[in-house]
Amino acid sequence: MRKLSFPERRPIDIACLGRLAVDLYADQIGCSLEDATSFSKYLGGSSANIAFGTARLGLASAMVSRVGDEQNGRFLLNTLQREGCDVSQVQIDPQRLTGMVLLGIKDQDTFPLLFARENCADMALDADAINEDFIARCRSLLITGTHLSTPTVLAASRRALELAGRHGVIRVLDIDYRPVLWGLTGRGDGETRYVGSQAVTRHLQEQLGQFELIIGTEEEWMIAGGVEGDLISCLRRARECTQAVFVVKRGALGCSIIDGAVPTRIDDALTVMGERVEVLNVLGAGDAFASGLLAGLLRGKDWRESAGIANACGAIVVSRHGCAPAMPTPAELAHWFSGNRHPRPDHDPQLAHLHRASIRRKDWPELYVLAYDHRSQFEDMAHKAGAEPAQLVRLKHLLNEVVAGIEHHEPGLRGRLGVLVDGRPDLGEPALHLATGRGWWVGRPIEQPGSRPLRFDGTRSLGSQLKHWPREQVVKCLVFYHPSDAAALRHEQDEWLLQVAEATRASGHELLLEVIPPRDTLAPGDTGEAVVEAIRHFYDLGLKPEWWKVGALSAHQWDALDALVRERDPYCRGAVILGLSQPLDELVASFAQARVPLVKGFMVGRSVWSEPSQAWLRGEIDDTRFKAGVKANFMRLVDGWRASRAAAPVTEEVLP
Repeated sequence: MRKLSFPERRPIDIACLGRLAVDLYADQIGCSLEDATSFSKYLGGSSANIAFGTARLGLASAMVSRVGDEQNGRFLLNTLQREGCDVSQVQIDPQRLTGMVLLGIKDQDTFPLLFARENCADMALDADAINEDFIARCRSLLITGTHLSTPTVLAASRRALELAGRHGVIRVLDIDYRPVLWGLTGRGDGETRYVGSQAVTRHLQEQLGQFELIIGTEEEWMIAGGVEGDLISCLRRARECTQAVFVVKRGALGCSIIDGAVPTRIDDALTVMGERVEVLNVLGAGDAFASGLLAGLLRGKDWRESAGIANACGAIVVSRHGCAPAMPTPAELAHWFSGNRHPRPDHDPQLAHLHRASIRRKDWPELYVLAYDHRSQFEDMAHKAGAEPAQLVRLKHLLNEVVAGIEHHEPGLRGRLGVLVDGRPDLGEPALHLATGRGWWVGRPIEQPGSRPLRFDGTRSLGSQLKHWPREQVVKCLVFYHPSDAAALRHEQDEWLLQVAEATRASGHELLLEVIPPRDTLAPGDTGEAVVEAIRHFYDLGLKPEWWKVGALSAHQWDALDALVRERDPYCRGAVILGLSQPLDELVASFAQARVPLVKGFMVGRSVWSEPSQAWLRGEIDDTRFKAGVKANFMRLVDGWRASRAAAPVTEEVLP
């Protein structure tokens, strides 16, 4: 079987032209779309899903489409960019809205869809704006069938195809037949996947000669061929129109690949068997398949291996809610092909962890966090100072302003700053809202202050609470824990921590686990042994938080913790050092012990703001002096941290 001749040494592996829309997936599984009550918002549209999926698999992908000049359009552009996809060729429409689709999961065979695409932006793609220089920089161009369906998008697709042919770009068609988008069903019937139409067949056949690779389900090849109920005859009719390689997606049976003459039986073609999994949601499986197939082919793999990757991608995605966010990463595929196939991929804890941890995430090379999530401590300060509790809201606003001022005046710290703020309406919530969405690392506590055993602050149901948190907020959970605690206490704390893990895994929030052994449990001379052993135990439980927050350890124990985390969870984001109200000089001295790559920085509160806050609450200093004092203390820690990274390795010393 021939190899497709993808051009080499071009910066863009694949450009995807077609639908770019918002998918609203019903959260309730097992009910009709009419009865669904809440939805999750994802990137959608077949072409966009493939651009996203190929980017997630490591290809240099790009999107060619059009969105509205509004919130949904910006959401889609941001989502693609975060995944590493080039959006320079996405046109902005000042008049039309971005397309939208509502989707439901009734059962394994019923997936209602409602397309809200009346005069939407991507169907107004401007042919004159298709850039030849851009197309010439691509190795492949993929177009989906919807963008052959109306004169406007057909003109844009033909323009892109003509330019691609001129520059030797491999042209790919994913037939992606949606009868409702061809006007063949009622507007509410987006679920129907096949309606025969000789007019559509003739129209498609006029376009097939422009492609080198065509992908479709058996039903989609029926519409391309036009011979009702006879797949082989349809493939032969299509072969009369094009010399492209045909890929026939056959669901659980896998796929068959035809180059040249169409065989008498489909099984006589090169056939790569599918993966056996239980289906949750077939929507998007074809886009995942195309992403995997093209990722393999563009990396020079043969048809059989590329089809195997495609089948695995489709199998993994059908077990998950949504399409684009369900796309697997290379790490997930490596796990899958290592023999760890699970009939319910969504029930494989390691696959789920890899899906969460190996995706592209914002990088935090260093992390300097001002912590003012304290609740009882602030209330105690206000009481001792005779201040009104309402002043604490203002105080936390001022602490926000300190971080904003540092970011403004210290540009080298941008992308390294963070805050830890509580969400209590009478205390930290206003400051928390202002801190969110600024590009800072933002943490938010869930533990009841001082609770041992662990309890949640203000709720018994963490999962229901996290539904209302912005995804960028990191769940911070402090647990007072020692490995030698009584068995009943350890068991109870473990159970609450497992609730935290389950809730954050379901909600998608990152988790920071702060581990502090109570002082009265520490053995004389403990330099961090209890913390390391506690974290080892948490890994044994199956806990894999994104972040660890611990007190100062000896260099030896930092080495032990670094090795433990690398062994148990190489995708861990890192560890940060907490303050425990230590004097600044002692904190800075402890930084020199933490030279391992695991440690990213610090999250410190009272050591920085306690004295200035008390003076401010007593009315001894004004806002300006308060902020200057807090900034000076915080910058002492930043400077001390950076100096500790530049200094020569230190010898082991006893912690203060």
